[in-house]
Amino acid sequence: MHEISLVRNIFRTLEAQLPAEELVQVQKIKLRVGLLANVEPILMQNAFEAVTATEQPNFKSAILEIELVPIRILCPSCGQESGVENYRFRCGFCDTPSNEIVSGTELLISGVELREN
Repeated sequence: MHEISLVRNIFRTLEAQLPAEELVQVQKIKLRVGLLANVEPILMQNAFEAVTATEQPNFKSAILEIELVPIRILCPSCGQESGVENYRFRCGFCDTPSNEIVSGTELLISGVELREN
């Protein structure tokens, strides 16, 4: 399960970016996860709970919020951006096939909320 590694990387990133006094105040970690990111949200939640319970007790009260990002493509023919339904990578306007992905591959920390003292 690579989600455990991803969660560990999230904590390493937070530890590198936030001062120690803010780390202990983390209440919520927000992620943006694209549908093509090869991440299962439920497995990510389970991995988050497992890592906070065993390796990161300072984050035990924090919650993980996952925003799923839909797949969007840019049409090489008409230049329109459209959503992808059922993994059918065709323009929603002119039906031209496209492999130019605009969104849906993301896996990033989009925000962190801290507890007020």
